[in-house]
Amino acid sequence: MQIVIASKNIGKIKEIKSFSNVSLNVEWLTFKDFKKFPDIIEKGNDFLENARLKARSISLHTNKITLADDSGLEVDFLEGRPGVKSSRYSGADATDKQNRDKLLKEMENARKISDRTARFVCSMVLWNPEKGSIFETRGICEGFIGFEGKGTGGFGYDCIFIPTGYKKTMAQLTQKEKNNISHRGKALSALYKFIVNL
Repeated sequence: MQIVIASKNIGKIKEIKSFSNVSLNVEWLTFKDFKKFPDIIEKGNDFLENARLKARSISLHTNKITLADDSGLEVDFLEGRPGVKSSRYSGADATDKQNRDKLLKEMENARKISDRTARFVCSMVLWNPEKGSIFETRGICEGFIGFEGKGTGGFGYDCIFIPTGYKKTMAQLTQKEKNNISHRGKALSALYKFIVNL
């Protein structure tokens, strides 16, 4: 089965592929497999709306089953920000570091780790060009925002996010450890159970 990953985010693509099981019998296609691969403007009000928008658009463009996710970080001290704007928190062309720096700056007054609760959220949609949305799921990983970046793995906010029950940031975990607890890992686990039964 061929499934298109509706993303140009190399880190996200790597994670989805790393989670894959050889028994799944899926050939993952990415933007590199197509001459034209549109950029989708994420104009939804929440993660699920954006995931549906990306999945539908890329599926109709490629005429193939497509997987899309929209994910981000919700920080309680910041009343849920950056949320759906996680990847562009410092602007449309912001780097991961610029986004992290802005977030840490805004949290300077949250001096206790207990005041820095947060969660990664992932909404995932599998879209069939002939049938529409055929599977939707959601994964959440609770944790805290650290006071500085630690670790070199992962991407985005991983190096400042400490999962609940851990003393390491997400970026200090192995890919296998991260897959077992991450928001995307939980969503993918549910998705793969669905795919196996297709």
